[in-house]
Amino acid sequence: MDVLLVRKVGVPYQPELAMGAVGESGVVVRNTDVMSLAGIEPEDFDEIVRREAALLDERLSGYRATAEAIDPAGLTAVVVDDGLATGSTARAAIDVLRERKPEQVWLAVPVGPADTVALLSGVADRVVAVDIPEHFGAVGLWYKDFTQTTDDEVRDLLARSRLR
Repeated sequence: MDVLLVRKVGVPYQPELAMGAVGESGVVVRNTDVMSLAGIEPEDFDEIVRREAALLDERLSGYRATAEAIDPAGLTAVVVDDGLATGSTARAAIDVLRERKPEQVWLAVPVGPADTVALLSGVADRVVAVDIPEHFGAVGLWYKDFTQTTDDEVRDLLARSRLR
């Protein structure tokens, strides 16, 4: 198990709505439809990307002090996401992985809307979604507890995964 970091680029006045995402290695995904509907100018998007990328780099250095990255070249890499909404963060993760030359990239999610699952089915080699509800709403609505995982918890899981 390893981590691959991406950060949502949220609409400023509705931060849970992704207008894109930024990932390791400078990967940036833009959802131009959301940007247009939200009235976001490209330079405003780019400023948010810079801030999110800085946070991503800081967090990644802390994780990599715990566990070196696993090279996925030639392997089947499975991206596990807590759920899809616009699909921006999953798309960024897939793009980051593609640069690292895995044999295949699969995406596994517990829930997502049909249109986003279909869109990502054209990007990943395989998409597994446990639930594709007719009326989606938001990812957090499908959880009893949608508490964020802490950095300490992630570092602990990474360290334990390397003991095997």
